[in-house]
Amino acid sequence: MPSYTAPTKDMQFVLHNVLNVVRQPIPGYEDLEADFTSAILEEAGKLATGVLAPLNTVGDTEGCTLENGVVRTPTGFKAAFDQVREGGWPGLDMPEEYGGQNMPCVIGTAVGEMFSSSNMAFTMYQGLTHGAASAILAHGSQAQKETYLPNMVSCEWTGTMNLTEPHCGTDLGLMRTKAEPQADGSYTLTGQKIFISAGEHDMSSNIIHLVLAKIPGGPEGIKGVSLFIVPKFIVKDDGSLGERNAVAVGKIEEKMGIHGNSTCVMNYDGATGYLLGEEHKGMRAMFTMMNEARLGVGMQGMSQAAAAYQNALEYAKDRLQGRDVTGEKNPDGPADPLIVHPDIRRSLMDQKSFVEGARAFMLWGATMIDAAHRSHDKDADGLVSLLTPVIKGFLTDQGYDMTIKAQQVYGGHGYIEEWGMSQFTRDARIAMIYEGANGVQALDLVGRKLAQDGGKHVMAFFDLVKTYIKDNAGQDAEYDRAFLEPLKAASKDLQAAGMYFMQNGMKNPNNALSGSYDFMHMFGHVCLALMWAKMGKAAQDALAAGASDTAFYETKLATGRYYMARQLPATALHLSRIQSGADTVMALDAANF
Repeated sequence: MPSYTAPTKDMQFVLHNVLNVVRQPIPGYEDLEADFTSAILEEAGKLATGVLAPLNTVGDTEGCTLENGVVRTPTGFKAAFDQVREGGWPGLDMPEEYGGQNMPCVIGTAVGEMFSSSNMAFTMYQGLTHGAASAILAHGSQAQKETYLPNMVSCEWTGTMNLTEPHCGTDLGLMRTKAEPQADGSYTLTGQKIFISAGEHDMSSNIIHLVLAKIPGGPEGIKGVSLFIVPKFIVKDDGSLGERNAVAVGKIEEKMGIHGNSTCVMNYDGATGYLLGEEHKGMRAMFTMMNEARLGVGMQGMSQAAAAYQNALEYAKDRLQGRDVTGEKNPDGPADPLIVHPDIRRSLMDQKSFVEGARAFMLWGATMIDAAHRSHDKDADGLVSLLTPVIKGFLTDQGYDMTIKAQQVYGGHGYIEEWGMSQFTRDARIAMIYEGANGVQALDLVGRKLAQDGGKHVMAFFDLVKTYIKDNAGQDAEYDRAFLEPLKAASKDLQAAGMYFMQNGMKNPNNALSGSYDFMHMFGHVCLALMWAKMGKAAQDALAAGASDTAFYETKLATGRYYMARQLPATALHLSRIQSGADTVMALDAANF
């Protein structure tokens, strides 16, 4: 069975050496002293390692079962959910007004990574609730907030998001679910939703569904979509639970992975719902949840890579196979451990350099969310909006690839369920699909986000990279060569791709859209390179200051140099593909495929 160890030391390094959270002018960050964040991360790590991780295989092998309209979660899930709830973890970064602890998003993100790495399917129950609560917090009336949020923040009640229907996924304007207005101000919802994560289960007393539907007579297409709160049990005026609503699970989907999470077909048969936000403005309200979810899904991708890497590393150190070509390293044994071989080293370094770079990228993104929400920083809000499809698309694509590399380290044992490595790959696969498939993320990035606010935010990103290079160049020749020069070259590749889109995309939009996936990955590599440049500088500074744990910082520098030398050159390949245009992509008639 795979194991998991919470990476608290690496998280502390990113929070304090790289992001310098205490010095950031964001309300609440002044409290994030190293001892304080360490205490939170250590406690979360104990829960992740000791409670959630042992249930990961249980959830995968048992799955969820549907009995007489009730979904039973795997053995141990309910007790673990009670433990998570009792510790106040679901409300870690939610407002105190509704029972939360009002911690910054950056702390919630770090804790979320540990929970997701240890048991992704389990953590989705509280993660979806967090997203639904955030949507109600942003768009609900005061009465709706008071009715639903205290119990959702605590996870006494859980939440879902209901978008997809059998005939429409990305194109939500095609949905058929109807919401008929009633005399008392409520609505009656009729329709079917599919792929509803945590749609029904036995771990909370109520489930609050957020459902997209169309009010008859509204505008056609996506402009006619509204969002509704549809509770499993109607909430009475005194806050107690009343009658069962007319919403029921039709079946549980049989899936490739995340077996411990109940992915349901939900049937609404005249269910009572309450408008959340304005009529026909449902997508605006839902995107509060969707954007949060996309960042969380990006984190899921890297979290599965992180857990898979830990296990692959231990296996490579333990498994004896062959001899080191430069001389045996285990003369008393029949063979040397796998880790002596260069190709195994290459695979492990790919994984390690991605995971640590992606972790820093995620936490940096969380600081932007905090700046936007706590300081009302519009520039931070614009930048994280630009980077959201990169975080979601790049981290899940790469995270999945890294789980495959980890599986490969095991050889044939990686393909055998007894060793548990396939679960990381199977669980990670969904992250590339849900909350907007990665191809859609790339189209969103190139088709919408680059031009947002006149291109202000992408130019701000380029200025940020340029300023960092300028401020840190010339202090150390080796650092310049290993970190700054590759970062500069990759940034120029990214700018050249953007210029190509400007010059050729207007004449033929396919020239931009056919290169969008490459651009998303190119952007992701530049973001991770920026993170590695910052981590390399922080490691150098710590060594220069006489830090006692020299091995940690020297390892960080070596890992960063690997990423810059072996991974970052991919930007040149992506640029070449982009500049080849759309002709070869669009050459075939549909009938000739």
